Amino acid sequence: MVTGAAVAAFLGQGDDTQLVALAGQHATIVTAMAQAYTRGQGFTGGVPADDLAAVITTATARLVTNPEQTEDLAIGSYRTKGGFQGWTLAELFVLNRYRKKAS
Repeated sequence: MVTGAAVAAFLGQGDDTQLVALAGQHATIVTAMAQAYTRGQGFTGGVPADDLAAVITTATARLVTNPEQTEDLAIGSYRTKGGFQGWTLAELFVLNRYRKKAS
């Protein structure tokens, strides 16, 4: 399971308790979105496979760095433009490995 602490550490801000709390809230949402996208594939008991956890971590990091979804924001040395606007191409490569296609 992706935690707020893991996302904050990914951003180099693991000691920021407010960021850890915010990241924890967002990680829950992004995990639900990833699980819905893959229709539950790649999750065992609600815990994502390692490559899905990486997708959740990077997507959550984008959302956490810009929760207001403003045009440009930075946390530490991590900069983002426009916040979370969906999955990146790299994330989709991973997610699509698990996604069940309708017949």
